[in-house]
Amino acid sequence: MRKQDIGFDYHRYHRLLLEADDESKRMALIELLIEEKARDRLAAQRASDRAAMTAHTIANVLRNGRN
Repeated sequence: MRKQDIGFDYHRYHRLLLEADDESKRMALIELLIEEKARDRLAAQRASDRAAMTAHTIANVLRNGRN
């Protein structure tokens, strides 16, 4: 169950959740999420996505303003 990832791996965590069919597997998943700081990584990824979307929107507005 232990694997280091650079970003939030939604599909991996979803698969692990589906496989957590008993108490020991659920506890292992919880410990893994805590260890990998999944919440922090997801928040950072969302912030990055928002920043990229904002930059894209600004670029579109500026490009349309020149036409």
